[in-house]
Amino acid sequence: MRLLAPAKVNLALHVVGQREDGLHLLDSLVVFAGVGDWVSVDPAKAMCLRVEGPRAAGVPVDASNIAWKAAEWLGVPADILIEKYLPHAAGIGGGSADAAAVIRALGGVAEGSEALGADVPVCVHGRPVQMGGIGEVLEDVPALPPMWIVLVNPGVEVPTGAVFGAMERVDNAPLPEPNWSDFSSFIRWLSIARNDMQVPAMAMQPVIGDVLDRLAAAEDCALARMSGSGATCFGLFETEATARAAAASMPDEWWAEAAEVLP
Repeated sequence: MRLLAPAKVNLALHVVGQREDGLHLLDSLVVFAGVGDWVSVDPAKAMCLRVEGPRAAGVPVDASNIAWKAAEWLGVPADILIEKYLPHAAGIGGGSADAAAVIRALGGVAEGSEALGADVPVCVHGRPVQMGGIGEVLEDVPALPPMWIVLVNPGVEVPTGAVFGAMERVDNAPLPEPNWSDFSSFIRWLSIARNDMQVPAMAMQPVIGDVLDRLAAAEDCALARMSGSGATCFGLFETEATARAAAASMPDEWWAEAAEVLP
């Protein structure tokens, strides 16, 4: 079975608390883009993992890989091939999406998969959702209007733990009540939300600010923001043509992809 492991994008990410065990509580609007890794999974007598593709460098091919851990978590040995196109450690759930594809291919479900990582349950779910708790609470949202997204990564990594550690407060206000009917009203709603990790991530990697500026300046970009803990940023567009033009305008040394937001 060969499945797309789509990029996970936090269109808004509010950090609303912290548990006694140190894990942070989130309130996030998560969507998926029509670009990602491809994961092939076959039952096997023993675990086997291969990673190929333009973004394969540095991705582990042993039991430390979260996709391998996903098969072990299900108790099903598998032969896994990951065709890696998404940058890793980039705030768009690349590893979690790969693990989720393994879980789906082997007939697993999202429940309990937060044991593998906070983004795994939402990636198994695979549809627009409001994500709460430490990632295990998933609530439906109104249907999103058709839109395109441009993902841009400048080639730097931002350690998630360091970003959390640099935040001035972790008890921020939650998301406003989801309420939209078309692209314009969705952008108005999203504009009053935020990513609480964006400011500390920019302090660590100022190039994130450069990416946001380039996206915001693109023709017809409705909103530009960072996803997750970074460093990938996104711009939202109403049409495919403007999204593709914006992606093409980014510097050659940056990773930039235009894709439809999956319904």
